[in-house]
Amino acid sequence: MFRYCDMLIRCAVWRSSLTERKFLTGNVLNYSTKPCYPLEGIKILDLTRIVSGPYCTMVLSDLGADVYKVERPVHGDESRKWGPPFLKDSEDAVYFMAANRNKKSVCVDLKKGKNVIYDLARKCDVLVENYVPGKLDEMGLGYESIREVAPRLIYCSITGYGSTGPYKTKPGYDVIAASIGGLLHITGNENGPPAKVGVAITDIATGLYAHGAILAALLQRSKTNRGQKIDVNLLSTQVACLINVASNYLNAGKDAKRWGTAHESIVPYEAFQTNTGYITIGCGSNAQFEALCVYLGIAEVAQDERFKTNQTRVKHRQELISILSEIIKQRSSSEWMTIFEHAPFPIGPINSMAEVFQDQHIQDIGIVKSLQHSTAGEVKVVGPPVVFSEASNCARTAPPLLGEHTHQVLHEVLNYSDEQIEQLRKSHIIQ
Repeated sequence: MFRYCDMLIRCAVWRSSLTERKFLTGNVLNYSTKPCYPLEGIKILDLTRIVSGPYCTMVLSDLGADVYKVERPVHGDESRKWGPPFLKDSEDAVYFMAANRNKKSVCVDLKKGKNVIYDLARKCDVLVENYVPGKLDEMGLGYESIREVAPRLIYCSITGYGSTGPYKTKPGYDVIAASIGGLLHITGNENGPPAKVGVAITDIATGLYAHGAILAALLQRSKTNRGQKIDVNLLSTQVACLINVASNYLNAGKDAKRWGTAHESIVPYEAFQTNTGYITIGCGSNAQFEALCVYLGIAEVAQDERFKTNQTRVKHRQELISILSEIIKQRSSSEWMTIFEHAPFPIGPINSMAEVFQDQHIQDIGIVKSLQHSTAGEVKVVGPPVVFSEASNCARTAPPLLGEHTHQVLHEVLNYSDEQIEQLRKSHIIQ
């Protein structure tokens, strides 16, 4: 039996990818040092711009997929102009840097270059686009047209409101979907106006949903050998992200309101002002609250009938927060962080951007990466937050210049001759 199992293992090793060559030493399976990217060999035809689509394709590119970012000649992705600030020695805004690493920029006029897109679709595994529904259909680049050309292609449409319903033809932006989807209604100070989240969180969540859906479709295709269309939209994503707030309304008829940094159902769980800034404290259990009271020198408060359980603390929220606030505002944020260094409850300072990237933990985990840009020299990006034990997931190349790889991709991927490429350029189909 051992010999039979050993033979099966050796056969599996022999069939393994050349990218991640495995070999046996005794009964231990070892791995070569060459990086293994889970999506190596997968090709993505990226017709997206702004945030949600580019963020999705960037996550896929970190995992090793080849991403061909098709942009409009001359103008390119709109986010290239969303500045200041702008990248040194470049016309590109640093905003563009945030979601476009590891990609190759190919400039094609979609209205004139339909056949170029068809040729790329035949070579690619996935197409991702974020045009208003119907726009690409007008150009012969909608799902039905592409499916005729590349039936195994996975076609992912990222839109504002989906391909059905009365809003389907409306343009969609993060803050609008966050408004209609209720996020702004529950964000901001309790007695203040609605507030936008500091980053385009609805865009980002939509990009992540799309990335997961694409991976699932690739897995399904390995079983069916067929492509399919994926619809992902900002509004549906935002409503899905309401999680417990939506559940409260749907199942208990309880509407939501703004709580600032506080939590509707847990007390204390909010930001407290110090004499230099703010720190955020969360106590999700009675034991954690008791520990907080001990650290603050008010152990008796934890035994007060008004505060003994989370239910009573929620009921007497204002009295408790007043007691805690008076104590916490007497020291600086750094003093409190030293005092709470070994505390059993979650706590952290509200950091500025400088403080975020000077944080010792952030520096030690190495999430900030330096990449060489074609004109700006060294640029920095925040790398992927996910780490694999036996695979690579990383920022490899800086975001591209507009049209930087047009000739390379058309020549190496599509096998176009130099004469063909030059003719396309003279016809203003490519740049």
